[in-house]
Amino acid sequence: MSFDQLGLSAEILHAIHDQGYTDPTPIQAQAIPPILDGKDIMGGAQTGTGKTASFTLPMLHRLQPYATTSVSPAKHPIRALILVPTRELAAQVFESVKTYGKYLSLKCTVVYGGVNIDPQIRDLRAGVEILVATPGRMLDHIQQKTINLSKVEILVLDEADRMLDMGFLPDIKRILTLMPQQRQSLMFSATFSEEIKKLANNILIQPILIEVAKCNSVSNLVTHIVHPVNRERKRELLTHLIKSQNLEQVLVFVRTKHGASNLVRQLEKDGISSTDIHGDKSQPQRTQALAEFKQGKVRVLVATDVAARGLDIEDLPHVVNFELPNTSEDYIHRIGRTGRAGTKGWATSLVCDDENELLEGIENLLNIKLPKKIITGFEPIINGLKEATFKPHEQERHSHTKEKKSSNSHAKSQNKSNSEPNSKKNVLVKEKQLKAQQDPLFSQPYVPTERHPSEKESTRATTSVASLSVIKGRLDPRPRNSQQKKPLPALFMPHPTNKSKQNE
Repeated sequence: MSFDQLGLSAEILHAIHDQGYTDPTPIQAQAIPPILDGKDIMGGAQTGTGKTASFTLPMLHRLQPYATTSVSPAKHPIRALILVPTRELAAQVFESVKTYGKYLSLKCTVVYGGVNIDPQIRDLRAGVEILVATPGRMLDHIQQKTINLSKVEILVLDEADRMLDMGFLPDIKRILTLMPQQRQSLMFSATFSEEIKKLANNILIQPILIEVAKCNSVSNLVTHIVHPVNRERKRELLTHLIKSQNLEQVLVFVRTKHGASNLVRQLEKDGISSTDIHGDKSQPQRTQALAEFKQGKVRVLVATDVAARGLDIEDLPHVVNFELPNTSEDYIHRIGRTGRAGTKGWATSLVCDDENELLEGIENLLNIKLPKKIITGFEPIINGLKEATFKPHEQERHSHTKEKKSSNSHAKSQNKSNSEPNSKKNVLVKEKQLKAQQDPLFSQPYVPTERHPSEKESTRATTSVASLSVIKGRLDPRPRNSQQKKPLPALFMPHPTNKSKQNE
């Protein structure tokens, strides 16, 4: 099947041919006809499958009959709204709309945060039929009353699962209340969670489900590999892989913005040109970083999940999970950057011991076992750190335990005979320790006396360790009304007093 058979207008086909395309991708072939018929769509597709064109092309065709060249803003109300989760994806969808609609009299603009809002306000007041927006900046314009959604005919939610993950559901619900009930709604998502299904039930009317791949799956063009390694050696291993395999274009994922910045500094010290993209970067900085990576000026682009969502990088060969994502679905989104449009890709994960549970969750979601390969010189050491901190006698005992487990029956009997004197020695040691603990010098308070003990008492005190009973059993020769000294803590002897010297 070719694009000429899908029923698109001549102007749109002209734009498609300008891009060198003749045949639609599977999702385009399945989605374009029902969208042209005005049906609601629930599309399950990953990035890189031609998903954007699958809704852009039929949307332009449906809006074309009422396109006008009038300069009056009233002649250009917002008729189509495309909501996306990130700035980068918004910019890419906007470029797609301009590319395929360049022969049509339809005006389009894009609004997202991180940039000055005034130019966006000027574009909106001039009138646009197609608006691409992120939910947050969309609400800013709604509060400033620069947007009117009462004429919207087509609503597109692209990468709806990510918008829900980012907490945009309340914003989306508020935006929906400002649009007509009678409209065509299209939703696309790489994963189908229960939240996505609930949202689809609320906004779609008898939708047609389109899946070009199994739900929660990855492209079969991507080769997965897991390298077990200790956490503190991940950066060293990443540098080794890039240099030894001469990798020229690597997208590396980390969990935090701070981690992204730190990794870039470390890679630069290792002689690998790198840049990063995350939420703390301004939009011009993010655009520049992405451009440098695409142009090959830097070998490595380090990104967080939110910032990299929807990135469209042509023929990206390598994606590296420097840290596994906290949610299994994010693994699908991450590696969706490679293995796109029929090209092969490699997804490499550096996994330390405390990430094994996350790895199991990913494997359960994908229903596959990811292959593991230990790199020579970077073997993970789980018990090695503990063994290195053993004292000499603890190492000897530890090695003795290993020998005992692996020995034959003759060695076992010999060890048993040799262990008897050791057992007796251990008993004596324990008894000695117990005796030391029971010594009243360490466990009982000392009560000083003002006279010398009698010869009988001295003899008894030297022949018995139960000195406490002697102290408690003797009589106090002082009168009852005399002031008694307070007991002192154990191990602290009183200084001799003048009175005691006189009594001597």
